[in-house]
Amino acid sequence: MRLKIEHITRYDYEEPVNYALQQLRLTPKSMASQTILGWETQVSGGKRELWFEDSHRNRVDLISFEPGTDVIEVRCSGEVEMTETHGVIGAHGGFMPLWMFLRSTPLTRAGNGVRHLAAQIGDVAGELDRLHALNTAVHNALNFQPGQSLVTWTAEDALAAGTGVCQDMAHVFISACRALKIPARYCSGYLFMEDNSEQDAAHAWAEAHVEGLGWVGFDPANDQCPDTRYVRVATGLDYGEAAPVSGMRHGAGGERLTVHVEVQQQ
Repeated sequence: MRLKIEHITRYDYEEPVNYALQQLRLTPKSMASQTILGWETQVSGGKRELWFEDSHRNRVDLISFEPGTDVIEVRCSGEVEMTETHGVIGAHGGFMPLWMFLRSTPLTRAGNGVRHLAAQIGDVAGELDRLHALNTAVHNALNFQPGQSLVTWTAEDALAAGTGVCQDMAHVFISACRALKIPARYCSGYLFMEDNSEQDAAHAWAEAHVEGLGWVGFDPANDQCPDTRYVRVATGLDYGEAAPVSGMRHGAGGERLTVHVEVQQQ
């Protein structure tokens, strides 16, 4: 399957910004499940200073704002050829040792809610079957409701509320995996939906490390493993390390964020 992607992120500021830097994790890489046929990133209201690979081997573009700008827009577009791997990414690589993915973060620290959820599937025989059961358990525990959660919500916050978005479900899954001593990480990217090519956000899911298979993707928001409709972009211990856009700025006034994502089959 060949997918065409356009992702526009726009910030409108109430007052001109004196100084700002942003990190972009918006460039996918070629791998067994996907081949990047072309990818371009354009910045209006700023410029790209440099790029580097972070500790998860994500490509990070560092952009600075033009002094006094009140609008910045990042437009990414490209085409990706997808290959079916049934969610299997493969052997672990990169700069971080596998044991690091057992470490809790503030967003994924397990509390009573996560431990109870993990205990419910702890007796399922076989690690892969246990992960599929966990994927379904998280899907059933949270009602998908955009606009109800906050980006700062932890896995426990989402479970307590019983609602959230793909980011929250990924955090709950990751937190439960680590409680079960299974390495897990967060994954951001894009999802092609036949009935909705235009979306107001990118997608997110989780990956767990399975002995003999390596990294395997799980999407609790849709209760399935990623297939040829999923384009991987960045991974991290949680959302904070794989966020499409992050950064800092100096200047008074508020800001308004607008995101437009379009994923089409070619």
